Amino acid sequence: MNLHQKQTHPEFVEGCFGCKLGTLVMNTGEANSNLGVSSKKWDKELQAYRDARAQGIQPAGTSMKKVQEAVRISNETGKAFGA
Repeated sequence: MNLHQKQTHPEFVEGCFGCKLGTLVMNTGEANSNLGVSSKKWDKELQAYRDARAQGIQPAGTSMKKVQEAVRISNETGKAFGA
């Protein structure tokens, strides 16, 4: 039970701003996690994308999978891939 409920009313009251604030949970989110892409991998993917764009290829995205797929299609068709 939060302080607002102890001082004002013990049950949650719909529409009460103090009760609503008592339900909020503060956390760091993804800022404190190691689930994101490492900067080394990120830089490698973006460099591959830049290299593909320099060749006139337009991948469907910046991920390594999309860039490699666009380069492969371009090599097979002999024409720059444009997503």
